[in-house]
Amino acid sequence: MSTSTTASVSTHILDTSLGRPAEGVAVHLSARGGRAADWQALGGSATDADGRCKDLPALPEGTTHVRLDFAVEAYFEDRTAKKQADAQQDAPANRDSGPGVFFPEVAITFAVVPGEHYHVPLLLNPFGYSVYRGS
Repeated sequence: MSTSTTASVSTHILDTSLGRPAEGVAVHLSARGGRAADWQALGGSATDADGRCKDLPALPEGTTHVRLDFAVEAYFEDRTAKKQADAQQDAPANRDSGPGVFFPEVAITFAVVPGEHYHVPLLLNPFGYSVYRGS
């Protein structure tokens, strides 16, 4: 909940390779009060079945920059393991010989002003991502 002295943050993740929410992705929130200040880890959460983190910690007063760290490697490893288990029951499939995910972590840093809410969706696939300020 935002007040006149703090900003607030929410996020969700859509796996664009499946067209579905990404469930179970760990998300960590950090904040700082100015460019030269050290990052303060505030805590984290994990995405629910709808790909949303509904319980991210509140930002401290004086926050000017926020960082969301998404641990996406485990999500894609789990997804790949399920896909391979299903494929063993079907005909042989073409498989990449490379890693299952190119970006094991996604860190998004953005500036905030007091009293504003920032919804930052992550559109994700194994070899790319996109973010934007949502509503």
